Amino acid sequence: MTTLDPRGADPAGAAPTGPGRPETATATATATTPGHQTPPTTYRIGTGTRATRVIGIATIVAMGWLVAFGLGFSPADRDQDEAVRILYVHVPTIWLAYLAFVVTALASAMYLFRPRHALGWDRLAGASAEIGVVFVAVTLVVGALWGRLTWGVFWQWDARLTTTALLFVTYVGYLAVRRLGGSHEQRARRSAVLGLLAVLEIPLVHWSVRLWRSLHQEATVLNTNGDIEMDGLMLFSLFVGVVAFTLLYVWLVLHRTRAMAMEDLLDDRELDMALEARRAEAVDGWSRPNDAPEAH
Repeated sequence: MTTLDPRGADPAGAAPTGPGRPETATATATATTPGHQTPPTTYRIGTGTRATRVIGIATIVAMGWLVAFGLGFSPADRDQDEAVRILYVHVPTIWLAYLAFVVTALASAMYLFRPRHALGWDRLAGASAEIGVVFVAVTLVVGALWGRLTWGVFWQWDARLTTTALLFVTYVGYLAVRRLGGSHEQRARRSAVLGLLAVLEIPLVHWSVRLWRSLHQEATVLNTNGDIEMDGLMLFSLFVGVVAFTLLYVWLVLHRTRAMAMEDLLDDRELDMALEARRAEAVDGWSRPNDAPEAH
């Protein structure tokens, strides 16, 4: 007999997610044979591996460097003064949000157009979109703080701000669609179509400062003429911010993708258990003799 902890550990001892040895103990199993009983075995399951631990440590170190350069070594700007330090978070988070949504679109395309529709691509798309939504939210919050210091108000219905807010709402809707009912395959198909359409908003956001009259400044680094109008330490601080948030993105994607695989596994097992219970009820009902009518 094998007993499984309801939290979903595999009695074979293997995690339902990516490679690597799991971290946290969540399940126990006992095996018995006639005349012999083995002691309970504890299996370990989790989303962490040696690789994710290394990436996590690198992320912490990079974030420390960002704090040191962003708040200490980098000078104040001639025009924006100390408010320029907000950009060391504001710019990397929106760049990584773009990257996250592009990864969502690519993973969606891999699911739709490859002959073998592997759900791993769908989980990657969903995990990347969740993290991208968080990064856009951070961008909007710190951007509002920068706007208060620079423009005197937290919000303006400016082209860049409005299109960024639209991007945020679109991907919140994408995540809501993923939560609709149906099988994992139905979820993957409808989410993949929406993920391929939603990514088309990114060029609109990026070029909004040129398509419409905008209060928002144009790109300082990724501009079309190739000129970078930033002090050396400022540019290096921005680079550190990009590296730090990229590491954070990778670390979060790895953990979230594996967590989503565990959630899918739990859903499948709960469905199997419900079907088994229904079959048992049906067999029990057929095996009971019909009650004979009482004689008068």
